Amino acid sequence: MSDELAELLRAAARGDFPPPDGGTRVIAQPNGRDAGVFAFTAHSVVCADEDPAWVRERLAATGADPLAAAMHPVFLAALLARTGRVMDCVDLVSVADALPGVPGLALREIEDPDHPRVARARAYRDEVRVWEAGGGLLVLGRGVAGRWEAAIEVDEEARGRGLGPALALAARHLAPDSAVWAQQSPGNARSVRAFQKAGFRPVGSEALLSAAPPPPVRTSGHVG
Repeated sequence: MSDELAELLRAAARGDFPPPDGGTRVIAQPNGRDAGVFAFTAHSVVCADEDPAWVRERLAATGADPLAAAMHPVFLAALLARTGRVMDCVDLVSVADALPGVPGLALREIEDPDHPRVARARAYRDEVRVWEAGGGLLVLGRGVAGRWEAAIEVDEEARGRGLGPALALAARHLAPDSAVWAQQSPGNARSVRAFQKAGFRPVGSEALLSAAPPPPVRTSGHVG
């Protein structure tokens, strides 16, 4: 197992970023689940158990600016095809320092909520915990390379009252580590604003490569 990705993320949380040299590094996956492409200012990291020579060849084949080639759709599509993995989208990644004390928001922890965001969290994270608060949901769990990640959801009727930023701020009090991370689709401006209002700072972007779901079970047509 490689700790290189975890060390890279811990450094980024401290504000210590890779050199802006225009390069792309290839590092080993920390485990079988976590693979992806991570872009910082003028430096990209491909975390996949793949041949670095193949990665460099495919990056050059995009014809894109080297500073952006690792996130180019042509390269990502080639990497997905080679690894047999799937991805959702390229996310903005932000991080915030953990805060002492209890959250200022009244929260109720729930054990097994029937909510799509919770089901999704459990597919990508370990040690998932969930809280609800007056039309909002906060999910915390261990995600990429063991980092603590937060996700929030606010019901439509509860929006416009500052609940999103309050949930994101609560995550900073509840995270059992020195930092807590969040991923947002760049087009989801409401979510981006909520996390930034709660003190989360953008550090880069990432495209996570997940293991493809298993094919449907097929029967041979007989009962045995």
